[in-house]
Parts: sequence; structure tokens; C-alpha cells
Amino acid sequence: MEQPLYTSVKVNNEIELCEVGDPECKQLIEKALLSERISYYIRWPKSTIFHRNRYTCIICVNDNSKDIAEDIVHNICGEKGYAVKFLMRKSQNQYL
Repeated sequence: MEQPLYTSVKVNNEIELCEVGDPECKQLIEKALLSERISYYIRWPKSTIFHRNRYTCIICVNDNSKDIAEDIVHNICGEKGYAVKFLMRKSQNQYL
């Protein structure tokens, strides 16, 4: 019996790829991830005394896609000169 294609996909295995503070950079990354068919989500951290930029967001992807996604972000940021902080840590899912 053949197994469905989706059974080999890991779920709840997201990583926080990078932190982006520029809305234009975020849009470019989103478009590039979509064009490569990489599933992602955006997490908006709560503001703190030390972290008040309301445009700062964290882009999360599945661990299986992290290498391609990292290359995409490096290419966009290197080409355009955006500052991005790579996190590469397991995502703290609030819904679990």
C-alpha cells in the first residue's frame, strides 16, 4: 500500500528563521518565499522596553525548508543592504 505524500512531512517543526525590522524587506522576503513555494508564518513579538520597533517581526519556516529560506534571505538582504538578524532557533508556538 502506498503512503500519502503528506505523511513524510514533519509538523510542528518550525524554526524562527530571522528577525526583520523593515517592512519593505519583509515584503521582499515574503514574495521570494512564496515564489519558491516555502510555507512560512510571521510572528509579531510583544513590545518591551528594549525592543520597541513596531515593525519588527520574526519569520518562521519549517525546519525542512530552512536552508533554502536562509539562502533566499541572504540574497535579498545582501543585494539590497537590509539588516536582518538570523535566529535559527526552535519556534515557541503559543498555540500548543
